Amino acid sequence: MLKPVPLFIGLRYIAARRRQQFISFINGFSLLGMALGVFALIVVTSVMNGFDRELKTRILSVVPHGFVERDGGLQEWRETAQQLEQQPHVEAASPFVQGFALLSANGNSQGAQFQGVDPAALPSVSAVGEHIIMGSLDSLQPRSYQIVLGRILAQQLNVVPGDSVILTLPEVAVTPAGIFPRTKRFTVAGVFSVGAQVDQNVALINIEDAARLMRLTGRVQGLQLRFDDMDNALGRVSLYAQALGEGFSGEDWSHSQGSLFQAVKMEKTVVTLMLLIIVAVAAFNIVSALVLMVADKRSDIAVLRTLGLTSRQIMAVFMVQGSAIGIIGAFVGAVLGLLIALNLTDIVSWAENLMGGKIFDPRVFFVSYLPSEFRVGDAVVVLSAAVCMSLLATVFPAWRAAQIEPAEALRYE
Repeated sequence: MLKPVPLFIGLRYIAARRRQQFISFINGFSLLGMALGVFALIVVTSVMNGFDRELKTRILSVVPHGFVERDGGLQEWRETAQQLEQQPHVEAASPFVQGFALLSANGNSQGAQFQGVDPAALPSVSAVGEHIIMGSLDSLQPRSYQIVLGRILAQQLNVVPGDSVILTLPEVAVTPAGIFPRTKRFTVAGVFSVGAQVDQNVALINIEDAARLMRLTGRVQGLQLRFDDMDNALGRVSLYAQALGEGFSGEDWSHSQGSLFQAVKMEKTVVTLMLLIIVAVAAFNIVSALVLMVADKRSDIAVLRTLGLTSRQIMAVFMVQGSAIGIIGAFVGAVLGLLIALNLTDIVSWAENLMGGKIFDPRVFFVSYLPSEFRVGDAVVVLSAAVCMSLLATVFPAWRAAQIEPAEALRYE
């Protein structure tokens, strides 16, 4: 016999005979449960990866990868921008002034972050100009007091290009007539739609108009940075800011937008742990199947022991049987999950065309399709977890089988 004895016997025990139909059913149910759990984990993690990718692509195509600021503002910002653009991985730098205000129009009010930008330099660090759906970004000229709103923000204020919006700062102006909030009337020049939370809480105005509002005349608040890759900004922005001298500080996108991506990551982790319960249930079924198999094979175990097999070899027989069921089920689920994950977007589109409707309404969700991104690392983690659970599930039944004494088992045979 060329095959190792435990491996040969364990694999033969997988195919149950007629009198073992119930055990065969449990084996099949365990294999199906393992395949279903692995399949669901791979598909769901791929969908979560797709949403994470869409969020990063949409938001970070508009939001700069980093910000460098100086206490009291920055006057000679062009020289500082040239220094930053010479740093590794930095592609462009653009001035900005930003603050928070209350926007009011048509009896509606909404808090938002206003950003003062240079329309000529903004395209080098942000792709918001490519998402203008009404009006134009070029209308943001100095002293024109024009404003460009996100789509959701414009809907909440019920305004379109040409309408007026009152911007109220969280400050007061002391005049001989009394104390009044600082306000300024702007004209809506355009509306952009990125398809993310930026549409709800961001408004753009000219950088000189923003500097006057923030009392930074002749200065800018800081510089926006664009890196060749968003991940290269992590940790580098603060180092580059410190290299500029005293008073400079910097933060990357993980500080300004990190809470959103951390929430997505946490959601993915929780969903993965919940779906691992399916794999755990399949592993418990393997335990049940092996316990019944050991009880049914007591006489076979006794004969094998009398033929010279050791307790370890008997234990290995049933570990091979149980783990083979789990491993086969895991790889079947992985193959099916891979096929579905790679074609999920097309499958959902086909289903939408068949039903004549939309699963994801673009007016409600920031995407109009179901994104999916298969990652080998996630599949490896899922398969490793499934295989480990399968192996652990076999330990106790196999150990019980190894404790059977030949004389006791053959007494009533």
